[in-house]
Amino acid sequence: MSNFTSHCIAARFGSAEVEKARLGGSRETSGVSPLFRKRESQMIVREAHSADAPAIGQVQVDSWRTTYAGIVPADYLASLSYEQQGQVWERYISTLSDAAAMYVAEAVTGEVVGFAHSGPERSGHKIYTGELYAIYLLAAYQRQGLGRQLMRATVNGLLQHGLPSMLVWVLAANSFRAFYEALGGQQVAEQEITIGAARLTEVAYGWRDIRGLAVGIDD
Repeated sequence: MSNFTSHCIAARFGSAEVEKARLGGSRETSGVSPLFRKRESQMIVREAHSADAPAIGQVQVDSWRTTYAGIVPADYLASLSYEQQGQVWERYISTLSDAAAMYVAEAVTGEVVGFAHSGPERSGHKIYTGELYAIYLLAAYQRQGLGRQLMRATVNGLLQHGLPSMLVWVLAANSFRAFYEALGGQQVAEQEITIGAARLTEVAYGWRDIRGLAVGIDD
């Protein structure tokens, strides 16, 4: 995999998404327009298929460019390719292991507007058995509860594969790491990574028992 794909960094979430996570559900929707609630209800989260790969690649590239501007070098972001990433994801989805999973968020139009990717923790950690490798949403579809829906699908998928704990890595400079904190993630580690010509710090959030998380983000 490319440097870009191998460093799948958690996607940006808007402040309303963080607040929704803190409240443990969508009960705060009083006062939200019926049109907003209708749009949210029309979104679906489903398992990804190989045919989704071009759209997944576009979501990933667009999310990086909007979220990591000023963090990841501009020339690196400009070099990202929809076509290349689509090809990478097509190969990857077609060879997913039994314990790995990908979910997409789909708009009523059928457009893929977000995705989450998870599976066994990659370093052999003694405590955290599962890992959220990546989660991304297009900017226009943030602040609508889709982050929570993708997280719910991820957690349930890990539990179904006998992985009761979870780790996720996120750039330390990404302020939207508060999404994970709002869902009860505890900062447990950090590491240095290279993206383009930049040395950046990632932090890891962990959940020792995601059974409680599954309940906490349930509708």
